[in-house]
Amino acid sequence: MRTTLRTPLLLGLALALAPALVRAEQKLGIVDLQRALNEVDEGKAAKALLKRDFDDKQKHLDAKKAEFDKLQGDLEKQAVVMSDSAKKERAADLDRRARELQGLFVQLQKDLSERERDATKGIFDRMAVIVQEIAEADGFTVVLEKGAGVVYAPASLDVTNELIRKYNARHPSGGAAKKADAKKSDKKQDAKAAAPAAGAPKK
Repeated sequence: MRTTLRTPLLLGLALALAPALVRAEQKLGIVDLQRALNEVDEGKAAKALLKRDFDDKQKHLDAKKAEFDKLQGDLEKQAVVMSDSAKKERAADLDRRARELQGLFVQLQKDLSERERDATKGIFDRMAVIVQEIAEADGFTVVLEKGAGVVYAPASLDVTNELIRKYNARHPSGGAAKKADAKKSDKKQDAKAAAPAAGAPKK
């Protein structure tokens, strides 16, 4: 009778412990990809290149805005001495310029977003390879991205620092940004080389 009672009891205990044993065999890791992007050398170089491009385009946008503000101020000052037809004409011109300025701003934001996505995609792809290598070497079953529903995790499970170290060792000196600069330089050199040829007298 004792044996008959003990068997179902042990079986029930084993079934109850099974999920816990499965969980115990799993090892979860955490990685902060955004911090890694900001701290790896290639990410810093890419962001610096994007900032230079943004600053150049922002200066152009600011110049257009200053020109618009001046024209608008002139119209407000001169409106009292202008005919109705002249005021309507100037107002229509300002409306057109305002729409152009807004379109320029929207296009600037779109271009920068696309460039940032293109510049960081390759970095994130290379990070994914390294994260997989770290996970396999350290026995992590799953590596979750920090912020994706993760409220807390001990520092011992965070592989971000290891990712940054390995990435910089494998991809030093911001190669992606240098390639982008090299392409711009090549285009300028091609344009300079083409200029004398275009101006050369025909025989």
